[in-house]
Amino acid sequence: MSAALRDQLREHLELFRGLDALTPGIARAAALATATLASGHKVMLCGNGGSAADSQHIAAELIGRFVKDRKSLPAIALTTDTSALTAIANDYGFEDIFARQVTGLGQPGDCLVAISTSGNSRNVIRAAEAARAGGIHTIGLLGRDGGELLKLCDVPIVVPSRTTARIQEAHIFIGHALCALIEQALGLT
Repeated sequence: MSAALRDQLREHLELFRGLDALTPGIARAAALATATLASGHKVMLCGNGGSAADSQHIAAELIGRFVKDRKSLPAIALTTDTSALTAIANDYGFEDIFARQVTGLGQPGDCLVAISTSGNSRNVIRAAEAARAGGIHTIGLLGRDGGELLKLCDVPIVVPSRTTARIQEAHIFIGHALCALIEQALGLT
């Protein structure tokens, strides 16, 4: 194994060994998402780049299935409608691509999962601000020090790393854990 690959694996394993510290936040996030879904509301997700892919991945696990066949859970990735994204970016600016969707699609009692490895993505921050103004709860999947998003989230989960790739690896693991906990809490497993 090359030294570079060993370094990547070592860094990944060190981070994942420390994820136990995030268990209380993950449990709170799962409880919030479960309560949202149990009350007939939906989960919306957003992020940029790899975090956009994570948004889509987690939404697909909820609306499709995670482990076993079960009823569909209402979840939507705000990263997927290219017509809405490009129209909003063109007419209002890139910073509003998620906030406009949160305002238009969200209802009080819904939940937004805001994903940002830095916690400082302006368009994700604007989405969290729109969620707060609209009575929508926010879970943050964050990295580094949580950035500006930290204070905007009802439940922030901050992955303690400065390496984007490691943060993203932890985010998708946490997303899978949330799906499993939600299914269990709703009695769907």
